[in-house]
Amino acid sequence: MPIDPYLLMLLGTVGLAALFPARGTAADVASGASTAAIAFLFFLYGARLSTREAMDGLRHWRLHVTVLVCTFVVFPLFGTAARGLVPVLLTDPLYQGLLFLTLVPSTVQSSIAFTSIARGNVPAAICAGSFSSLAGIVVTPLLAAALLGSGGGGFSADSLVAIVLQLLVPFLAGQLLRRWIGGFVTRHKKVLGYVDRGSILLVVYTAFSEGMVQGVWHRVSAVRLAGLLVVEAVLLALMLALTWYGARALRFSREDRIAIQFAGSKKSLASGLPMASVLFGAHASLAVLPLMLFHQMQLMVCAVIAKRRSRDPEAVTEAVPAAASRIAAGTGTRSGSGSPAPKPPSRPAS
Repeated sequence: MPIDPYLLMLLGTVGLAALFPARGTAADVASGASTAAIAFLFFLYGARLSTREAMDGLRHWRLHVTVLVCTFVVFPLFGTAARGLVPVLLTDPLYQGLLFLTLVPSTVQSSIAFTSIARGNVPAAICAGSFSSLAGIVVTPLLAAALLGSGGGGFSADSLVAIVLQLLVPFLAGQLLRRWIGGFVTRHKKVLGYVDRGSILLVVYTAFSEGMVQGVWHRVSAVRLAGLLVVEAVLLALMLALTWYGARALRFSREDRIAIQFAGSKKSLASGLPMASVLFGAHASLAVLPLMLFHQMQLMVCAVIAKRRSRDPEAVTEAVPAAASRIAAGTGTRSGSGSPAPKPPSRPAS
């Protein structure tokens, strides 16, 4: 049961914002720094994404379309259906956050890691996560405009303009400059990873500081949080079952089904937090709470599933013939020729 260390850092940042929220001039400085951090974050996303690799992955278009439909169609449909749980289990602000969670693109790193553990199609998971992140820059704000509307806590047409200026323009700039800075970004991947995470921590601190100043946390009770956890657990279970059995019905191979399950059932905290900050403003703290809880839940559940998938009898039966064929190919012919290997000399008769 993995506990994401970065999530602990996020929770620590939330605690810091609760004890020492930014006010007055400090709030203005934090807001400006957060805006710059978000723009730089998406600039790095654009500089990292290899357009050539993404285009090569289009050959497996059925898998990628399936993941995109799960991420941006099925998930939002479940989110819209959850409206009936207000006010029985969820308050309206928590529901808005849950609905926003269903609009966020899929993850990249964790989908790749779990697909690899489960012996799935890792290249497909890489491309599927990249396509989802790329599409989410445009699709997530449009879905938010259609489904959240004025009930999204400050969401308006201005938010779409902010999305374009703070997310899409920096991303495109990173793509255009990748030819010259791609090598630098690759060589300093570890250091820039700290910049990524530090930027998101700053965004979280700013959002939760505004929420504390506005007093939005007084609207949430322990009972409502428990209800939110139950709803998210059901949502995750539905998506895990649908992606696995649906991919089987579509006649995907086992390796592809694994990639579809892990890429199509998860949501990206790294993409969702900056988008929520832009879309929701002072109400972002409540909007990202469902996403933060879902993030940890999906890591814990998918880690268990990946371990079990790696021990599936189906995985073993597929791995043995593949290994046998590789051995036969290596020992059944002479190096560099197609003739059979010579037989060992027979022992002389006694």
